[in-house]
Parts: sequence; C-alpha cells; structure tokens
Amino acid sequence: MLLWINGPFGGGKTQTAHELHRRLPGSVVCDPEQLGYGLHRMLPPHMRGDFQDHASWRYGVFEILDLVLAEHEGTVIVPMTVVEPEYFAETVGRLRENGHEVRHFALLAERETVLDRLRDRGLGLVPFLRIVGQQDLLLRREQFAVDKLDRCLEQLGKPEFGERIWTDTATVAEVADRIADITGLPLTPNIDGRLRNRLRRMAVTLKHAHV
Repeated sequence: MLLWINGPFGGGKTQTAHELHRRLPGSVVCDPEQLGYGLHRMLPPHMRGDFQDHASWRYGVFEILDLVLAEHEGTVIVPMTVVEPEYFAETVGRLRENGHEVRHFALLAERETVLDRLRDRGLGLVPFLRIVGQQDLLLRREQFAVDKLDRCLEQLGKPEFGERIWTDTATVAEVADRIADITGLPLTPNIDGRLRNRLRRMAVTLKHAHV
C-alpha cells in the first residue's frame, strides 16, 4: 500500500509521514521533493521555477514509486503537495492504473492555522516572536508556500482530492492515528511525552529545512 499525504505547504505532511513511519514497522518514506531538488540543482538559478511543471519530475515520481511498490513489502509513505488535476493524474492516478493500492489523504486546516505552522515549522518560536513583535520574521522565508496557500486550499476541496482530514485542533500523532484507523494499518502506540514529541518535530523540521 502507498499512503499519499497531500495538503498545503506547511499543512503537516512531512511530520505526519514521519510519525506514521516511526510507528509502522516495515514502512518507508519516499519524498518526491528530493527528485525536484535534484532537478533544480541541474538548472541555473533563473530557471528554477516549480519543479512539478517538469514532465520529467512527474514521470520520475511515478517510475520510482512504481519500482519501490514492486520491490518493497512494507507500506510506502509519500508526503507531497500536488494540487493540479493533471499532475495528480500523472502521479497518483498512474500508480493506481498500474495496479497499486494508493490511499490518498489531504491534510487541511484553516488558512491562519497553516500560516502559524509556516511561521513556526515545528521550532516553537512563534510565542516568543509575537512578544517581540516579529511574528512574521520566519514567514518571510516561506514566501513560495504563502503564495501557493490559497490555490492549495481551493484545489484540495475538489472531489478528486479526497479523502480529507482537518487538522486544526489535532496533534500529529492524532492525525496519524486517524489515517491508520481509516486504512486498517497497525500503528504501535504513541507513548512519548510532550517534550520528546516536540524534540522529534524539531528534528524532522531541521532535517528537511531548505537552505
């Protein structure tokens, strides 16, 4: 089975994917962004737009995931924002057409909730920055995500992008539990306390930070 975790940038996809991976033995996280970053590094800076617009990215994502699903026995977890219907068809749709079981989930939240997450990115700095009047300091590094936010929320409300999970008041562990309940996947219990959960989120954020 492949779990495709969709949602707006800053919606919690990567954190949820790694929470599922942590608690689902035999699973693997395959992040299509890595292929996109590779394409960017092959291009001069002025040509580095949205890598999803390259047919090579869409075909490459399909080809690699098709291979992993054929050779790996465990669950494959894919955190990736895809909101253009034709791109969705060339990735998720094509994998399904090739006989793979793909469960798609769109993690949604209110606009301000997503903006808060983009400001924070798991580092816990937002309360301090609000006190000093610099709450949007970190948000300036997320301009691409902010520019795409309204488009993402609009598109992910369309029928082809079900099924949806609203995450405004849910923790990452609770979102993972919800996905496991829907799919019947046996997650190990989440026994970590608040501090360890916070440290783990920070570690995932720093690992996936785009420099």
